[in-house]
Amino acid sequence: MPLSAPAGLPRGAEPCTVGIDFGTLSGRAVVVRVRDGEELASAVHEYRHGVIEERLPGTDAPLPPDWALQHPEDWVDVLREAVPAAVAAAGIDPGAVVGVATDFTACTVLPTLADGTPLARTSLSGRPHAWPKLWKHHAAQPQADRINALAHERGEPWIGRYGGKISAEWQFAKALQVLEEDAEVYAACARWIEAADWIVWQLTGEESRNTCTAGYKGIHQDGRYPDEEYLAALNPAFADFARTRLEFPLSPLGSRVGSLTEEAAAWTGLRPGIAVAAGNVDAHVTAAAAQAVEEGTLLAIMGTSTCHVVNASVLAEIPGVCGVVDGGIVEGAYGYEAGQSAVGDIFAWVLRQGVPREYYAEAAERGEDLHELLTRRAAAQPVGAHGLVALDWLNGNRSVLVDHHLSGVVVGLTLATRPEDLYRAMLEATAFGTRLIVETLESGGVPVREFVVAGGLARNELLMRIYADVLRRPVSVAASRQGPALGSAIHAAVAAGAHPDVRTATAAMGRVRRDVHRPDAARADAYDALFAEYRLLHDRFADGGQLHRLRALRDTALAAD
Repeated sequence: MPLSAPAGLPRGAEPCTVGIDFGTLSGRAVVVRVRDGEELASAVHEYRHGVIEERLPGTDAPLPPDWALQHPEDWVDVLREAVPAAVAAAGIDPGAVVGVATDFTACTVLPTLADGTPLARTSLSGRPHAWPKLWKHHAAQPQADRINALAHERGEPWIGRYGGKISAEWQFAKALQVLEEDAEVYAACARWIEAADWIVWQLTGEESRNTCTAGYKGIHQDGRYPDEEYLAALNPAFADFARTRLEFPLSPLGSRVGSLTEEAAAWTGLRPGIAVAAGNVDAHVTAAAAQAVEEGTLLAIMGTSTCHVVNASVLAEIPGVCGVVDGGIVEGAYGYEAGQSAVGDIFAWVLRQGVPREYYAEAAERGEDLHELLTRRAAAQPVGAHGLVALDWLNGNRSVLVDHHLSGVVVGLTLATRPEDLYRAMLEATAFGTRLIVETLESGGVPVREFVVAGGLARNELLMRIYADVLRRPVSVAASRQGPALGSAIHAAVAAGAHPDVRTATAAMGRVRRDVHRPDAARADAYDALFAEYRLLHDRFADGGQLHRLRALRDTALAAD
C-alpha cells in the first residue's frame, strides 16, 4: 500500500510522478498516478540533432565509419519541452508531482569537466571525441578486442561476468578509443559519465552514479572496477582511468539521489525540492512497468534494437551474455542482460532498399505505411515459403558473439525474391537471434519461465506470432506503450516514499497482458527446421573472418576516397 501523501501536496490532489525516457531519436515524459500506475498523459520531444553519424555539428568534416554521436542540448530540451507538456496535458496541479526519475539508452557516455560541463560545450567542440558517444557507436571495436584478449590472458575474474567479452559499446572501450585517438580530449576529460547519470546531475546539481550502468557498462563487479595494473597494461596512460574519471559512490535503483534544483524546476515547471531518483537504463527500468521483476520472467524491450533482461537467484557465468549484476534490475536478485544490436532498424533498412513503386501506390491506396503493407503480404506466406534465412547482424552482434564488426548475411536470394520475402526473413532472423539467447541462458542455468515483450514492435501481430512460434512459448505483452517512462515513474514513486520498494511499486503500478500470443504446433515445427539452418549460418560466420575482411576492405576504400 502507498505511504501517506508527502507534505506540500495540494489539497485533494493525488500524488503523481514523472518518468522521463531518453531514447535514440527522442525523449518522452509520462505523468503517472502512484496509487495505481494510471498514465494520465505523455509528451514526446524529437531531438533536433538526432543521431550524429555523418558530420560533426558546425563542421563539414565527415565522421569515420561506425561513429554515432549525440548532442547534449537535445537531452536538456526534453526537460524543457516534454515534461511541461505532459503535466499540462494531464491537467494536474504541478504541485501534485512528488518525484522524477529518468532512464537512458546505454551505453551512451560522455566526457565532461569536473563540474559536469560536457566537453562538447567547450573550446574542444570541434573535436569528435569531445562529443557524447551514443550506444551504437561501434568504432571502438579494436579497443574492445584488446580489452578482452588481455583480460583472458591475465585471468581477470570479472571477464566471466560479461560472457567472456566486453562490448565495443561500453564505457572502457569507448574511453580507451578517446585516449588513443585524441589524447588532448582525454586529458581534458575530468569525468567519464553515462548520460543516465549526467541528466540526473542536471536535475539535482549533484553528481551521482547508479548501480545499473556501473555494473553492466562499466565493469564494476564485487565493489570495484578493474585494477590499475590491468589498465596500465592496456595503455600506461589509461592506468588511473577508473580512479580519476569513474569512481563515485553507487546509488541503488529507486533510491533518492537528490532534489530538483530551482533551475531544473524552472525548466520542467515542477516544484523545486521534489525527489529525484538514481539514473537507470531504458531496458532495465522497463521490467518494473511490465511486472517482469520476478525470477524467470525474461523481458525483451523491442525497438530499434532489443535488450533482454531477466532476474535469477543464481550467479552464473554464461558465454556471450552481456552481463550479470547483483541488484542490476531489482534489489535481491542477479540481473542478466543480453541483446541484439539491431531489430527495428533492420526492418526499416528493408524499406529503404528498392521497394518497387507499385508498392508505394498500393500502400497509399489502402491507407497503409510500407511496414503495414509488407507485414500484410508477408503474413500470407506459409513458414519457409520465401526460401530465405538471414543473420540479424546488420549492426553487429551483441549476444551471444559480442562482435560489432560482424555484418548481415542473407542466403537463398533468387530473381523471384520479393520485398515481402526479405522483410519476413528479417523478422524471423531477429526471432532466431532471440531464441539463441534464451537457449544460452537456460543452458547456463538461468531459467526462463515467461517471455514478455515491451516496446513499439509489440504492436506488430505478425512479428509477435513469429516469436511465439520460434520460441515455442506464449508471448506476454507489456500493457503500457510507454514502458521505460512508466518504469521510471515507478522508481520515482519509490524515491519519493510513495511506495516502500520497487517490487511493491511494480505490483501496484506495473501492468502486463499475459499469454497474448500462443504458439502454433505446425508452424513451430516448420520454424525448428529454419532455425537449424540459422544455426548453421550463424556458426559458419561466427569467427568473423570473412565479414571482418570485407569491413576492412570497406574502411580502406572509404579512407582513400
